[in-house]
Amino acid sequence: MLFETVSAGGCRSYVIGCEETCAAALIDPELGQIDRYLALTAKHGLRIRYLIDTHTHADHFSATQQLARQLGVPVVMHSASPAPFVDLRLQGGELLVIGRLRLQALHTPGHTRDSMCLWVEDRVFTGDTLLIGGTGRTDLPSGDAGALYESLFEGVLRLDPSLKVFPAHEYKGRSHSTIGQELAENPRLQKGDRGAFVEMMQSLNLTMPTHVTEALRTNMTGGKTVAQMLSEAAATVPFMSLRELKTCLESRTIDLIVLDVRERDAFEEGHIPGARLLPRGQLELRVNEELTDPTRRILVCCEFGRVSTLATATLRQMGFRGAVALDGGMKAWREAGYAVKAGKEQ
Repeated sequence: MLFETVSAGGCRSYVIGCEETCAAALIDPELGQIDRYLALTAKHGLRIRYLIDTHTHADHFSATQQLARQLGVPVVMHSASPAPFVDLRLQGGELLVIGRLRLQALHTPGHTRDSMCLWVEDRVFTGDTLLIGGTGRTDLPSGDAGALYESLFEGVLRLDPSLKVFPAHEYKGRSHSTIGQELAENPRLQKGDRGAFVEMMQSLNLTMPTHVTEALRTNMTGGKTVAQMLSEAAATVPFMSLRELKTCLESRTIDLIVLDVRERDAFEEGHIPGARLLPRGQLELRVNEELTDPTRRILVCCEFGRVSTLATATLRQMGFRGAVALDGGMKAWREAGYAVKAGKEQ
C-alpha cells in the first residue's frame, strides 16, 4: 500500500493507493491543499478513484466537491450525510474496492451523525471520532455524546489493539497512534461508564471553530466559500496598482471613471478625489443610469479590495470590458499616503 499524510495546520488528509493497480483514494481533503494532493498522486503514479469525507467538517472547507468536478470521480460519505453532492453513500460494514485494497466503512456517529471510520489493512482512519489523546467534540450540530460513547466503546475500541490510528486532526505533530495506546493513555477513554463519559463531554466548554458557520454551510450544501468566490472573480478581472492609479489621476490624460462601491458613510469619510459613489448593493439596480457608456474604462475600489473584485467581475459580465479593480483598496491607498478627499461627491 502506498500511503501519504498531508498536514495543514491541525488538519490531516491521507492518500492511500494500491501499488499494483495505481488506484487511490483521498481521505478528508482540505480545500487549500488541492495542488499538494495532485502532486503527491502524480509522484507515485496514482489515479484518484474516490474522494472521501469521514464526516461533515465544521472547522475547514472540504475539497471533495471541487476535486470531483476537476477529476471526474465520485464523492463518498456515509449515508447519513446531508450533502446533496455526495455520489456514493456508504452504510456501516460496506467496502470500497481500491485496486487490491479493501477499505471498510464503520458508522461511528457522535461527533456528527454522519461520522464514519475507515479500516484498511493495518490502520484505521478515525476522522474526528477518535483523536490521538482525545475524541471529537459533540457540541456541534448533530453531535451526540451518548452516540459517541457507543461508537467508541462498542465499536472502534473493540478493533485489534495493534491497528494504527490516523485521525482527521492532530495538533502536536504526532504521526499516528494505535487502538491499544489510546485505550491505555487517552484521558477521555478512561471513563468507561456511559453516564460519566456523557457528563464529561457535555462539560468541556470548548470554543467554536473559526468559520464554523461558513464551513458547515459549504460542506453540507455544496455552496461556495467566500474565498472561492473571490478567487473565481479575481481570475476574470485585471487589476490596477495604487501607483498606476495615482499616475493616471495626476496626468489627467486617461479617461477613467473611479467607482467607489463602499457605503455612503465610508465614502464621505474619505475617498479618492473625483471618485463616484455607487454602493455594491445598488450596482445592478443603478448601473444603467450611472454608467451609460459601456466602453469607458472604470476603476473599481472598496475598502480592502475584496468587494471591488466581485463588483468588477459583475461589471465585466454585464459588458463593461474596461472595468478593472484597484489592487489593495482604500486602506492601502491611505497607508501609501496618497490624496484622500472627505465629503460628498463633487
